[in-house]
Amino acid sequence: MLNFLTAEATGMGSTVIMLLLMLAIFYFMLIRPESKRKKKDEEMRSSIRNGDEIITIGGICGTVVDVKDDRIVIETSKDQVRLELMKWSVSSNETQAVAQKAKAKKEQEAKAKAKAAKKAEKNQ
Repeated sequence: MLNFLTAEATGMGSTVIMLLLMLAIFYFMLIRPESKRKKKDEEMRSSIRNGDEIITIGGICGTVVDVKDDRIVIETSKDQVRLELMKWSVSSNETQAVAQKAKAKKEQEAKAKAKAAKKAEKNQ
Protein backbone atom coordinates (compact mmCIF):
# COMPACT_ATOMS: atom_id res chain seq x y z
CA MET A 1 0.00 0.00 0.00
CA LEU A 2 2.80 2.37 0.89
CA ASN A 3 4.56 1.66 -2.40
CA PHE A 4 1.38 2.51 -4.31
CA LEU A 5 1.03 5.89 -2.56
CA THR A 6 4.66 6.88 -3.19
CA ALA A 7 4.43 5.83 -6.84
CA GLU A 8 1.25 7.91 -7.24
CA ALA A 9 2.87 10.94 -5.58
CA THR A 10 5.94 10.58 -7.78
CA GLY A 11 3.80 10.43 -10.91
CA MET A 12 1.84 13.53 -9.88
CA GLY A 13 5.07 15.39 -9.06
CA SER A 14 6.51 14.67 -12.48
CA THR A 15 3.26 15.84 -14.09
CA VAL A 16 3.46 19.14 -12.23
CA ILE A 17 7.11 19.52 -13.20
CA MET A 18 6.27 18.87 -16.87
CA LEU A 19 3.47 21.46 -16.78
CA LEU A 20 5.79 24.05 -15.24
CA LEU A 21 8.43 23.24 -17.83
CA MET A 22 5.91 23.67 -20.65
CA LEU A 23 4.78 27.02 -19.21
CA ALA A 24 8.40 28.18 -19.02
CA ILE A 25 8.99 27.16 -22.64
CA PHE A 26 5.85 29.00 -23.78
CA TYR A 27 6.97 32.10 -21.89
CA PHE A 28 10.48 32.18 -23.34
CA MET A 29 9.49 31.11 -26.86
CA LEU A 30 6.22 33.01 -27.37
CA ILE A 31 5.27 35.59 -24.75
CA ARG A 32 8.61 37.26 -24.03
CA PRO A 33 9.67 37.82 -27.68
CA GLU A 34 6.22 39.21 -28.50
CA SER A 35 6.36 41.69 -25.64
CA LYS A 36 9.87 42.77 -26.69
CA ARG A 37 8.66 43.34 -30.26
CA LYS A 38 5.68 45.39 -29.05
CA LYS A 39 7.95 47.51 -26.85
CA LYS A 40 10.35 48.10 -29.76
CA ASP A 41 7.46 49.08 -32.09
CA GLU A 42 6.03 51.48 -29.48
CA GLU A 43 9.46 53.05 -29.01
CA MET A 44 9.80 53.49 -32.79
CA ARG A 45 6.38 55.14 -33.04
CA SER A 46 7.04 57.48 -30.13
CA SER A 47 10.35 58.65 -31.66
CA ILE A 48 8.84 59.79 -34.98
CA ARG A 49 9.97 63.32 -35.87
CA ASN A 50 9.19 65.81 -38.63
CA GLY A 51 11.00 64.89 -41.85
CA ASP A 52 11.10 61.14 -41.20
CA GLU A 53 10.23 58.83 -44.09
CA ILE A 54 7.65 56.27 -42.90
CA ILE A 55 5.64 53.35 -44.24
CA THR A 56 2.21 52.60 -42.81
CA ILE A 57 0.63 49.22 -42.20
CA GLY A 58 -1.46 49.77 -45.34
CA GLY A 59 1.65 50.40 -47.46
CA ILE A 60 1.38 54.19 -47.74
CA CYS A 61 4.80 55.86 -47.94
CA GLY A 62 5.30 59.46 -46.95
CA THR A 63 7.23 62.14 -45.13
CA VAL A 64 6.12 63.25 -41.67
CA VAL A 65 5.02 66.89 -41.66
CA ASP A 66 3.44 67.22 -38.21
CA VAL A 67 3.51 65.10 -35.06
CA LYS A 68 0.75 65.25 -32.46
CA ASP A 69 0.11 63.14 -29.34
CA ASP A 70 -1.46 60.12 -31.02
CA ARG A 71 -1.61 61.29 -34.64
CA ILE A 72 0.78 62.25 -37.40
CA VAL A 73 0.32 64.15 -40.64
CA ILE A 74 2.27 62.85 -43.63
CA GLU A 75 2.87 64.18 -47.12
CA THR A 76 2.62 61.36 -49.64
CA SER A 77 3.69 62.86 -52.95
CA LYS A 78 5.23 65.87 -54.67
CA ASP A 79 1.67 67.21 -55.10
CA GLN A 80 1.70 67.77 -51.34
CA VAL A 81 -1.16 65.39 -50.61
CA ARG A 82 -1.44 65.26 -46.82
CA LEU A 83 -2.97 62.50 -44.72
CA GLU A 84 -3.63 62.47 -41.00
CA LEU A 85 -2.98 59.05 -39.52
CA MET A 86 -2.94 57.44 -36.11
CA LYS A 87 0.55 56.64 -34.81
CA TRP A 88 -0.32 52.97 -34.35
CA SER A 89 -0.70 52.66 -38.14
CA VAL A 90 3.03 53.27 -38.72
CA SER A 91 4.77 50.06 -39.72
CA SER A 92 8.35 51.28 -40.09
CA ASN A 93 10.43 54.43 -39.92
CA GLU A 94 12.77 54.26 -42.91
CA THR A 95 14.84 57.23 -41.73
CA GLN A 96 15.70 55.43 -38.49
CA ALA A 97 16.33 52.16 -40.33
CA VAL A 98 18.84 53.82 -42.69
CA ALA A 99 20.57 55.54 -39.76
CA GLN A 100 20.81 52.24 -37.85
CA LYS A 101 22.25 50.46 -40.89
CA ALA A 102 24.85 53.20 -41.35
CA LYS A 103 25.79 53.02 -37.66
CA ALA A 104 26.12 49.23 -37.81
CA LYS A 105 28.28 49.51 -40.94
CA LYS A 106 30.59 52.03 -39.25
CA GLU A 107 30.92 49.78 -36.19
CA GLN A 108 31.70 46.81 -38.41
CA GLU A 109 34.35 48.80 -40.30
CA ALA A 110 35.89 49.98 -37.03
CA LYS A 111 36.08 46.39 -35.77
CA ALA A 112 37.65 45.26 -39.06
CA LYS A 113 40.26 48.05 -38.88
CA ALA A 114 41.08 47.18 -35.27
CA LYS A 115 41.41 43.52 -36.18
CA ALA A 116 43.65 44.34 -39.15
CA ALA A 117 45.80 46.61 -36.99
CA LYS A 118 46.14 43.88 -34.38
CA LYS A 119 47.09 41.35 -37.05
CA ALA A 120 49.67 43.73 -38.58
CA GLU A 121 51.10 44.43 -35.14
CA LYS A 122 51.34 40.71 -34.44
CA ASN A 123 53.17 40.04 -37.73
CA GLN A 124 55.81 42.70 -37.07
